[in-house]
Amino acid sequence: MEEFHKVRRLPPYVFEQVNRLKADARAAGRDIIDLGMGNPDLPTPPAIVDKLVETVRDPRTHRYSSSKGIPGLRKAQAAYYARRFGVKLDPDRQVIATLGSKEGFANMAQAITAPGDVILCPDPTYPIHAFGFIMSGGVIRSMPVAPDDGFLPALERAVKHSIPKPLALILNYPSNPTAFVASLDFYKDVIAFARKHDIIVLSDLAYAEIYFGNEAPPSVLQVPGAMDVCVEFTSMSKTFSMPGWRMGFAVGNERLIAALGRVKSYLDYGAFTPIQVAATAALNGDGSDIAEVRDIYLKRRDVLVSSFGQAGFEVPAPEATMFAWAPIPEAFRDLGSLEFSKLLIEKADVAVAPGIGFGEHGDDYVRIALVENEHRIRQAARNIKRFLATIGGNRHNVVALNARR
Repeated sequence: MEEFHKVRRLPPYVFEQVNRLKADARAAGRDIIDLGMGNPDLPTPPAIVDKLVETVRDPRTHRYSSSKGIPGLRKAQAAYYARRFGVKLDPDRQVIATLGSKEGFANMAQAITAPGDVILCPDPTYPIHAFGFIMSGGVIRSMPVAPDDGFLPALERAVKHSIPKPLALILNYPSNPTAFVASLDFYKDVIAFARKHDIIVLSDLAYAEIYFGNEAPPSVLQVPGAMDVCVEFTSMSKTFSMPGWRMGFAVGNERLIAALGRVKSYLDYGAFTPIQVAATAALNGDGSDIAEVRDIYLKRRDVLVSSFGQAGFEVPAPEATMFAWAPIPEAFRDLGSLEFSKLLIEKADVAVAPGIGFGEHGDDYVRIALVENEHRIRQAARNIKRFLATIGGNRHNVVALNARR
């Protein structure tokens, strides 16, 4: 039977191959250390859970909620932006609650995209950044992901050679999967360019609070004039260890927020009201929960970099996010990221995410998530060390090993 048009536009979901292999290994009784999916293992802070339980006991909260978010929640998000970034937002016109940043991106794509519209998207990047627009009829033009001196020239080339003119540019810093962090000066240059060429900027700031240096990542909305062209998406999934709660936000340009709100009004009634109330309490907190989560990820990052390095798998230390973006060891580079990821499951009982799943320019890398405790990360390193010892770093042994699979 022929696939539906929109489904046909989507490439094979490469992560599914790794997930299937992982599930088969676990069904066979093997202990797989899963560093693949970015699914936080930390519990949601007790005070947030207590607020949810308290609120859910009130039967009035069991009715339909508000698609754009209850007023208190939108005010709390606006207050967070004022404290953290010095950005003033109108809670009624410039803030909308989403069912996580992923849903926000997908529905924004539906709201603004006409068939054939060109979207400038980094490669590699989080899949929804591209595929939300592909499913909405857009055409993706790849951009470099590094926020360096090569970005603006690439942006200029993209505008010069794209027909029609690009509708939107997607930014994601701190970046998933690469963990690159952008500076405010970088954002200033991008916003000046976007305003000059009338290009919408969609910024994914899901990892704003997961950083490891002294300087916190900025928001693009800190740039004067950014509000004219930009919407920014944030999530409570990682910041407050609330991934299953599906709570996020879109903030910024009133016209774009209104378009997103119009689409959402047809599709959902918003998150369950007790979740929104608990999220409000989290945002209005003193920040100690955020600092604790950040400290845990920092310790895990340091253990990962040290133990994997000692095992013979060099992992650059990420500046932010809960991921490391690691080049595939040279002896395995020709296999590509998918085959290397499958090999780690089969031979080392360790699951990572193949870089090809984030774009064609990610195929020399794997993404390693900091979603296991320090003991388990060290165990993963020992498993990898034993595996690498069996092939002795010999290229011919790797080829022979792959041929036997």
